[in-house]
Amino acid sequence: MEIDLEKLPFDLDFHPSTNLVAAGLITGHLLLYRYDAEATPQRLLEVNAHTESCRALRFVNEGRAIVTGSPDFSILATDVETGAPISRLDNSHEAAVNRIVNLTESTIASGDDEGCIKVWDTRQRTCCNTLHVHEEYISDMTFASDSMKLIGTSGDGTLSVCNLRSNKVQTRSEFSEDELLSVVIMKNGRKVVCGTQSGTLLLYSWGFFKDCSDRFVDLSPNSVDTMLKLDEERLITGSENGIISLVGILPNRIIQPIAEHSEYPVERLAFSHDKKFLGSISHDQTLKLWDLDELLQGSETTMANRSAASDSDSDGMEVDASIPKPSKGTKRKNVSKGSKLDNSTNFFAEM
Repeated sequence: MEIDLEKLPFDLDFHPSTNLVAAGLITGHLLLYRYDAEATPQRLLEVNAHTESCRALRFVNEGRAIVTGSPDFSILATDVETGAPISRLDNSHEAAVNRIVNLTESTIASGDDEGCIKVWDTRQRTCCNTLHVHEEYISDMTFASDSMKLIGTSGDGTLSVCNLRSNKVQTRSEFSEDELLSVVIMKNGRKVVCGTQSGTLLLYSWGFFKDCSDRFVDLSPNSVDTMLKLDEERLITGSENGIISLVGILPNRIIQPIAEHSEYPVERLAFSHDKKFLGSISHDQTLKLWDLDELLQGSETTMANRSAASDSDSDGMEVDASIPKPSKGTKRKNVSKGSKLDNSTNFFAEM
């Protein structure tokens, strides 16, 4: 299935229990669609959510609301049923909001263009923590629920680990000569994989975050802008050349390309609530819903054949000792900073 969004999308998310998918656009609009394998997707809502682009969004409160973030510094909660605004915090951050992720049933995290991460408690209806972690934009975040650790990546070339039990930045990696753009946790929590501007995948061992333990360069030179964990052995990558690939981790290899957006950069990937569909958005202004079973058909045979042929000692890795240094901030344009008030803590007061 393919949905023409008509404008450039920045983020998408699926409802946690029903066949709804939302997209945030460069115009600041929030779109909500109902989809079905046997029917054309139906647009349910179009909300003029922000004065600038809608860069980040997530369903919250069991899917009753959608939270969006923008370079206009605001975070908005929108009612899924009516499209009406529930609550808006105009000065949620002191810089453009670039990423929002779910943590627990009652908490989310937001990251901005100046490296600040905030944790919001939707039950207590407050901003419960502010962490000044990075020097440049927060590109991605993922959450390890068992240890309550929030992993963040940034355009400054570092990986961070925030302990949400102690509300402190636990550690940061050494600076990479590459912008880190995406992150997933693999191998039952033993490995953290980061996608980069150069296309190299950096693998960090859990607990040893100062420097990466492995590098996988086969996706270079196309930046890996987004990744999804499929299972403990495989992830799905979206790259700037429009290719969506199935990639094996330890042993590291490209199992096979599984989808594409006609050479337009893939901005974001997401799974539907039942994992029947893979959603992808791209600079071609489309939202595509792929049947995941069809995409993965034959991948098990391909993986088995390549694993048998690979050297078990080498893990299929290549080492790139001279990654070219990219210009910083290329993934997100800077925004002019307007006058800002002190951060409010009652954003979710009406949720």
